[in-house]
This record gives sequence, C-alpha cells and structure tokens, in this order.
Amino acid sequence: MKLLVIGASKGIGLETVRYALGRGHDIRAFAPSAQSIEIDDPKLEKLTGDARNAAEVKAAVEGVDAVIVALGLPKTLPAMMRKTTLFSDTTRVLLSAMTAAGVRRLLAVTGFGAGDSKAKMSTVEKLGFKAVLARAYADKTAQERLIRESGLDWTIVRPGILTSTAPSHDYEVHVEPETWHNGLISRGDVAHFLVHAAEDGSYLRDAPVLTR
Repeated sequence: MKLLVIGASKGIGLETVRYALGRGHDIRAFAPSAQSIEIDDPKLEKLTGDARNAAEVKAAVEGVDAVIVALGLPKTLPAMMRKTTLFSDTTRVLLSAMTAAGVRRLLAVTGFGAGDSKAKMSTVEKLGFKAVLARAYADKTAQERLIRESGLDWTIVRPGILTSTAPSHDYEVHVEPETWHNGLISRGDVAHFLVHAAEDGSYLRDAPVLTR
C-alpha cells in the first residue's frame, strides 16, 4: 500500500512510519519537521507541510491508498491546557482533500476520553482530565464528529495512556462501549494496530479503545 502519515515526525506517527516500512509499504511522511526524520529508506517520502494548509494537504493525499492521522500537541503543560482547534481544523482540510482525490480509507488517532468514551472515565480520571486535557479533548471530540459525518471509510483509534516502552504486539482492542476503560499502551503498539487495520480494512466505522 501507499500510506500517508500525517504527524509523522514524532510519537505515534513516527512509530507508524517505522512499522509500516518494515511491512513493505510505501510511506509519505507529512509533518512540518518531516525532514528531521532519521530514517533512510527508498520507500519513504518525507514531505514538509502544514496539515492546516489546504494546498499542501491536497498534494499530500494524491495517489495514496489510505491516510493515517497521528497529530499531537507539544508535551508541555501550557500547550495542553490552552484552547486548541488543531484537530478539528486539520480534519476539515483533510476530509475535503480526501473526498476530492477519491481516497476513502482514514484512520485517525484521538484518545480515551474523546467523544462518547468520556462517559467511561472514572471520577478520579475525570478530575485530572478536566484540569489538564479538557480543552484538547473537546477539540478531539469535534474531530471525531467530523470524521463520523464524512461518509469515508474511517476508523477512530482511542489509545489509553501512552508509553514509550517497546511494543509487545499483545494488547486489547475494546470495541463495545461496555468494555471501554483506560490503561497503558505503547506508541509502538498503537502503530501496529493502525498499520494492520489499514492493511485489512478492519474496524471499519468503529472507534475502539486500545489498552495493554
């Protein structure tokens, strides 16, 4: 497959690039700092761009089989606590570009606590969430709504608390709401899920929660 990874230079996006290359896919890695990716592979195209720029995103989606979105905010307290529209803004641009290009498969990472999964958080989790993550996750909820209404072949992926530990490829995928709960999961395992779901078309129009 030819995969476009948006947010490819760090975190889940970078892990997805690594794992997908290992699976033999052609990867277009899109990020403002794409050229900083320290991977040298003939199947890797590093494309510098802004996911809110319609012309740059339009060029990025041309000719790909699927799009994986793994955007994140800087890991600083001020960045996480500020109101943001990053996720919804970029999603609007991307959905328009994908529709115009005829690209239907979309996999987008949000998180446990976005959309209807927020109702499954414990009281303690909700307190911490409200103090630090509520603004970012309000926008991720808006992002999820846009994706659900898009008519594309989407999968929304909601990992629990992310870690940098080595991927185990042994994790739980909770599809039914009654099974949703928080937990730890490595970024590499989220990447594993994304690539395999892109390959086999599984979890179509589902929003699973991932935990270890």
